[in-house]
Amino acid sequence: MSVFSAGWLALREPYDLAARNTTVLDAVLAAFRGQASISIVDLACGTGSTLRAISGRLPARQTWRLVDNDLGLLTVAGTLGQPPDITVTARAVDLVRDLELALDGPIDLITMSAMLDLVSEDWLERLMIEAAARRLPIYAALSYDGRVSFDPPAAFDADIVDAVNRHQQTDKGFGLALGPDAVRYAAEIAERVGYSFVDGPSDWVFGKADSAIQQDVLRGFARAAGDLRELADVRTADWLTRRLDMVEAGASSMRIGHIDFFAMPMAIR
Repeated sequence: MSVFSAGWLALREPYDLAARNTTVLDAVLAAFRGQASISIVDLACGTGSTLRAISGRLPARQTWRLVDNDLGLLTVAGTLGQPPDITVTARAVDLVRDLELALDGPIDLITMSAMLDLVSEDWLERLMIEAAARRLPIYAALSYDGRVSFDPPAAFDADIVDAVNRHQQTDKGFGLALGPDAVRYAAEIAERVGYSFVDGPSDWVFGKADSAIQQDVLRGFARAAGDLRELADVRTADWLTRRLDMVEAGASSMRIGHIDFFAMPMAIR
């Protein structure tokens, strides 16, 4: 399973928060409006960013079960502090092997962020079928969709992005990953299992002052391109140097495409 550091998750969290699609989130809130309490399981929770992003807008009495395979991230989640009047438990679960275990018990909503582009067709279908069997809605935020734009553009941008998108479809621990196709495939399964489906863009937008995250993303792109070995190493290195120089000069902006969705059994309310 892909491993992400607490430092990277902290760096990206404010951009994730700004990117969340308000129309999709409003659909989530509408599904539970008037409900006094809610129980949520957050899959691949990391350090708990989904809880911090949406708990303030959900019914006052909340129970969150934070699930991740990484004990280190779960430990960090426990140190960050949670809003008052929210009950939070953390559970280490191998989501490849024990997804069904993660969904046991009283649950009103399944959430996840920045996860679905890392999973396989089989795993996503398994999740949707398990959710449908339990009549549970799913709020999945920040799935990468393959769109990347740079300002200003530079030579080999398109080659690097193409390599990144193909790298996104390699095995991230769940089998061959869906990558940019994840939300499209989720919509197809949702229709089959009788779910309504609301989606919308949740793009990362990095301005010229957002140097730290641009640097991390650019280095990650170069590593992904290097892993595929379809571009000459010197070409990838030259591209990275050129783009990092732009960031250092305060002359670089980026937009990276993501999609949020909310899928709900049509007769749930």
